[in-house]
Amino acid sequence: MQRIPMTSGGFEALQAELKTLKSEERPNIIAAIAEARSHGDLSENAEYHAAKEKQSFIEGRIAEIEDKLARAEVIDTSRLAGKTVKFGATVKLTDEDTGESFTYKIVGEDEANVKEKKISISSPIARAMIGKEEGDTAEVSAPGGAKSYEIVSIAWK
Repeated sequence: MQRIPMTSGGFEALQAELKTLKSEERPNIIAAIAEARSHGDLSENAEYHAAKEKQSFIEGRIAEIEDKLARAEVIDTSRLAGKTVKFGATVKLTDEDTGESFTYKIVGEDEANVKEKKISISSPIARAMIGKEEGDTAEVSAPGGAKSYEIVSIAWK
């Protein structure tokens, strides 16, 4: 059974989503199915079929979250330190071709959000940076060709 790394914030967010799905979404969809059933012939009842499809999605998401929580390896990023890039690091990069700078925090898959400057540990750019130090170059294979990024700084926030 493979462990899934995540920050405590990511773990809490999954727990909150699971609670919402079980305590709000599931009862609502059960009520919607009962309402649609009361309308008669189920073979041509679009409301019933839509509600059953939504129920299937909700039950699948509940199972997925429960599995992830069971396999979670919660990592306290506030206790991490070091000179090499690893899970939880906030890394400042410079594109060696354009000179453009980026700053990303390496987090678990469910926490990744590029708008918040958080990238998944399994993303190509994070995989290229793991184990590197300040001043090293990370080579990333991109659809438009290989990209090179210099690691400017590594911080632990």
